[in-house]
Amino acid sequence: MKQLESLLIIMCLFTLNHVCAQTLISGRVTDAKQNPIVGANVYLEGSYDGGTSDESGTFSFKTTETGAQILIVSFISFETYRKSGDVSNFQDVEIKLREDVNALDAVVLSAGTFSAGDNSKVNALSSLDVVTTASALGDFVGALQTLPGTTTVAEDGRLFVRGGEANETQIFIDGIRVFTPYTPTANNVPTRGRYSPFLFDGITFSTGGYSAEYGQALSSVLLLNTIDEPEQNKTDIGLMSVGGALGHTKKWEKSALSVNASYMNLGPYISLFPGRNDWEKPYQSFSGEAVFRKKMNKGLFKLYTAYELSDFELTQEHIDYEDGVNYKLNNKNLYVNTSYQGKLNANWSVFAGGSYTNNKSDIHIESDEVDNLEHAMHAKVALKYRFNNRYKLNFGAEQLFSNFDESFKAINTTSESYGFDNSISASFVEADMIFTKKLALKAGLRGEYSALFKTFDVAPRISLAYKVASKSQVSLAYGSFYQNPNNDILKFSQNIDSEESSHYLLNYQLNGDGRLFRAEAYFKDYRNLIKYDTEYASYNSVFTNNGSGYAKGFDLFFRDDKTLRNFDYWVSYSYLDTERDYLNYPIAAQPNFANSHNFSVVGKYWVDDWKSQIGFSYSLASGRTYTNPNETGFLNNKTKAYNNLSLNWAYLISPQKILYLSVNNVLDFKNVNGYQYASTPNSNGVYNSRALTPASDQFFFVGFFWTISDNGTDNQLDNL
Repeated sequence: MKQLESLLIIMCLFTLNHVCAQTLISGRVTDAKQNPIVGANVYLEGSYDGGTSDESGTFSFKTTETGAQILIVSFISFETYRKSGDVSNFQDVEIKLREDVNALDAVVLSAGTFSAGDNSKVNALSSLDVVTTASALGDFVGALQTLPGTTTVAEDGRLFVRGGEANETQIFIDGIRVFTPYTPTANNVPTRGRYSPFLFDGITFSTGGYSAEYGQALSSVLLLNTIDEPEQNKTDIGLMSVGGALGHTKKWEKSALSVNASYMNLGPYISLFPGRNDWEKPYQSFSGEAVFRKKMNKGLFKLYTAYELSDFELTQEHIDYEDGVNYKLNNKNLYVNTSYQGKLNANWSVFAGGSYTNNKSDIHIESDEVDNLEHAMHAKVALKYRFNNRYKLNFGAEQLFSNFDESFKAINTTSESYGFDNSISASFVEADMIFTKKLALKAGLRGEYSALFKTFDVAPRISLAYKVASKSQVSLAYGSFYQNPNNDILKFSQNIDSEESSHYLLNYQLNGDGRLFRAEAYFKDYRNLIKYDTEYASYNSVFTNNGSGYAKGFDLFFRDDKTLRNFDYWVSYSYLDTERDYLNYPIAAQPNFANSHNFSVVGKYWVDDWKSQIGFSYSLASGRTYTNPNETGFLNNKTKAYNNLSLNWAYLISPQKILYLSVNNVLDFKNVNGYQYASTPNSNGVYNSRALTPASDQFFFVGFFWTISDNGTDNQLDNL
């Protein structure tokens, strides 16, 4: 009995001592403006001891923990607070929480940039908008031409951005350069992008002021990201009025392979709808793409490869040749892209990748033969260090190499050969600094050394964004950019330097409730542009960097999928004022690829009763300059305005089967791309002319697409 009493006394004393050993933890939680935060969660890491803040922001609780501990305070939309120290020091603690800069309503750096994809906070287009824009005809470049900042050059088909030539826009797949992104074509026949839009789930189109990570682009960069991981096995079948396509995706536990093949032949279409060109061999192409993905322990490996073989032969009208000009082309293109992206630890991440391009073209123009071969490579390594949510540092290095050889042979003459080798070494460093949810800064520096020119160029870039209201912000950006002259210049002369431009941008953006409005003003200054003293660039031209120019204007964009049920639309308008003194220009003038006004409207309406999506796309562009030799001056006239209304209809036969129809230029506008004048005047001293009109005023497309998947969840609704 006495032993039991002793044991009870000891237990009571232990319990009393334990209670007496408890420590009181207390304090107050506020935001940066000293406003109390109600309901903040406060606790000691690794224990059950904690509490919440009251209406005045104060908290208190007791703990039996001793020694060094970590006090944690968390609340939604604020960064988690951590304080280390002896538990006896956690009394009357004043805790000031900082806003979480990763919240959905935080400021983003958006000047000059349109993004698409699930991870973007500033979506302008989804990547699948590409295939459902009526005028795009399934080409991602065609869909981007409905965005502000682009210029309508209907006979070309490439991206012309804010007064820049098409070769001033560079395209990247998974962060790695694409050297030949467009299919080859003839004069006055628009080209298309080589790659299938179905392989990409993210698109970033930067019209200026882009990151220091990217170089060799005076005007713009287009970033395409392939799908990281497919959801299941599936097979895609496409039957079209211009050919067919077949694709299959196989998914394993930690890897996946997607393979696509397509065959295009315009022969049957041209036999039904002949155009203005006389086709001896209508355009045909075979292409194949494959993407392999492999999950590693801490990253993702991708291997992307694409091959295309295309050829055609046609005779085109020409003012100087009664029988026209015969043009024949055969092209083979191989592109391989590999990349790895992963984490080294909690703070460090790494990206490494490379690409190889082999492009061979055999061209016959009447009796002249032009054969060229280009090898190009790009290797890149980038590291990112995350100090915290607010400060990140990105830096890396890359190497670009290109070899270009061309031979020219005219009838009864010896052949001539020319070309060049070039190597560019570059490095970059860039810091992202998010000071508050309202204020963010990106600052970077890029350096490039050209072995061909033996010059080193330094290009600073900076972007600043400030959130003026809960759903709106303003952004400023500046950047300096360098680019080597294109192959048509470098193959004749290497005794020149890089061309240069500077961008200044002011952007306002309002984003919320299913609506997006953007307004952006810009100024671009061009320096060291190439000039030569002959009618065309050739081996006997004298080349200099004495050219210059400017481009200024503003862009407007509005998208709304909220106001009207089942109706999604966007409207864009661009104003451009630009002049250049370059190439063989005798004076500074508005170049013939630029127009002052561009306006487009795209709409898509889902009709439940019809199981259909009906879409339209309308484009209006002011006239472009051309030179009329019958009048004094250079680029002294303008064409009439360009108009194009296109319609499409997608009908769901079943969730996995879709019938798609589209008509380009449904109202049959008679557009004129320019004028061609005779090289010599007639007997009256007048230079005869003819209008350069599209090869066909309208284009009709019909397609049937069928997706077969493991459980039927992948279907053609994804493409709407």
